[in-house]
Amino acid sequence: MNNLKVVIDAGHGGTDSGAVSGNIKEKDLTLMISKYMLEQFKNKGIDSTLIRNTDESISPAERTKRILDAYGDKSNVIIISNHINASGGEGAEVIYALRDNSNLAKNILTSLGNAGQKMRKYFQRRLPSNTSKDYYFIHRNTGQNTKPVIVEYGFIDNPKDLAKIQENYKKYVDAVVDAVIKTYEGKTIENLPSSGKYYTVKSGDSLWKIAKENNTTVDEIKKLNNLKSNNLVVGQTLKLSEKTNDSDKNDSDKYIVTSGDSLWKIANQYGLTVNQLKQLNNLTSDNLEIGQELKIKNNIAKDETNVYTVKSGDSLWKIANQYGLTVNQLKQLNNLTSDNLEIGQKLKIKNNIAKDETNIYTVKAGDSLWNIANRFKTNVNELKKLNNLTNNYLTIGQTLKIPTTD
Repeated sequence: MNNLKVVIDAGHGGTDSGAVSGNIKEKDLTLMISKYMLEQFKNKGIDSTLIRNTDESISPAERTKRILDAYGDKSNVIIISNHINASGGEGAEVIYALRDNSNLAKNILTSLGNAGQKMRKYFQRRLPSNTSKDYYFIHRNTGQNTKPVIVEYGFIDNPKDLAKIQENYKKYVDAVVDAVIKTYEGKTIENLPSSGKYYTVKSGDSLWKIAKENNTTVDEIKKLNNLKSNNLVVGQTLKLSEKTNDSDKNDSDKYIVTSGDSLWKIANQYGLTVNQLKQLNNLTSDNLEIGQELKIKNNIAKDETNVYTVKSGDSLWKIANQYGLTVNQLKQLNNLTSDNLEIGQKLKIKNNIAKDETNIYTVKAGDSLWNIANRFKTNVNELKKLNNLTNNYLTIGQTLKIPTTD
């Protein structure tokens, strides 16, 4: 991506010291890291800017305003918010926005691991009061198209981790810069977590279970990941082997996006419709990124459109809304007696979803009730009534029933 733009945010500042350990303050470490990062991006010819280059106090509103003022709300804008963690853990974490896929976050974490830092996890975090929104304002309030990540380089209150950050911060920054560039040039980072070499811990996992499913041993996994105990964290990345088997590279159920690809082109290649491909990969837009991994199971037309697999963060309301059902209809279809769900659980969805699809619209960035109503020759009140809406607010990815016109 030769028009890549990078906004670098040095976390905290001024009266907001961030995490503190003795006389070491997070705000000073993040500024040091961010200044060096700016130099490295510029040295590589990438247009980049720094949100703060002094020890100043910046409110969340002002911080996000500066971010968006830098290059606008565009898909080629990467936002890197640099932070140092606290609470006594060890290693790096990367948090990415709900609107994005995990590619960049995963690549950054892997690159930091290759630079010698322990890899904890890459993940998303939802606002408890509204799980359709991001927890962190740096994700939530920076537009709909930018790609923001929060990079936590280690733990300031872990003396070992703090010493590593102070000694190796330039090496870690180089790793992040390298990950960003390679992600958007479509190149592969060495040791990228894919094709069975790495495993992301899910709810209910144990070392014994992971070892059994991947034809290895608990001792081997602990050795590869320098684990001192059997404790795991959901979202944690585990190395499973030093080398990738050739058979893993030729997964017939997966497709890696290349330059010039589109959903239509890929769907046509594998005998799918665009909607089937989007449903199979839980996509809410038509945008693709070079290096993105897509599921392309050929049997989707037979049964995948009628079955949904529960993921972390799902609820009956969210799933029902996605497929144009009510919660009661979804519960009746699956003989559910409670609202509780389990990750990995299979749910039946509308058998006639393909037939009704023309009456369902998925909200995109920039949409409003008015322009959707106008597009489908209806009115705002009719749309609100049909979808039980009590206000005019919409969320990207939200599905709306559209009145049928004869």
